[in-house]
Amino acid sequence: MTTSEPIDYIQRTRDQYAALNYPPYQWAHNLEPPPWQRLQKPLKECRVGLVCSGGIYELGQIAFHHKDDNSLRLIRTDVGVERLRTSHFAYDQTAAHEDINAVFPLQPLQRALARGQIGALASQALTFMGGIYSQRKVMEQLAPAIANHLVADEVDVAVMVPV
Repeated sequence: MTTSEPIDYIQRTRDQYAALNYPPYQWAHNLEPPPWQRLQKPLKECRVGLVCSGGIYELGQIAFHHKDDNSLRLIRTDVGVERLRTSHFAYDQTAAHEDINAVFPLQPLQRALARGQIGALASQALTFMGGIYSQRKVMEQLAPAIANHLVADEVDVAVMVPV
């Protein structure tokens, strides 16, 4: 078994933005940690949601198109992965183009459902393009929209996939 060093995501993000000639990324700082919530039932009984910041969209939907795009795409969780694409300005999408599950692990969740490891999948996955500069827009628009969709879909636990 090989070991590897942890990835310094903060430095990696700084380097990516510098390579794109963007101003330094302004990190959000939460004043307090979010409250810890225990699952109320076993994972095999939970409805699982998928939320990804990799700029994933389905053919027929509008691609993400600019660096402060804070829009949200809803993708059916029974969609074939061959219909999925990415559009993002701040990460190398090579791995995502080779296997969308690298940034949008839909098929692993579908397999977990088939094996009985999770109770159900949310009807729709939620995707957006990370790297949104406006923390205000994220806090006032995007985050509440994500939370509202998860609540409406009766999601017990969400898999959050940052890129």
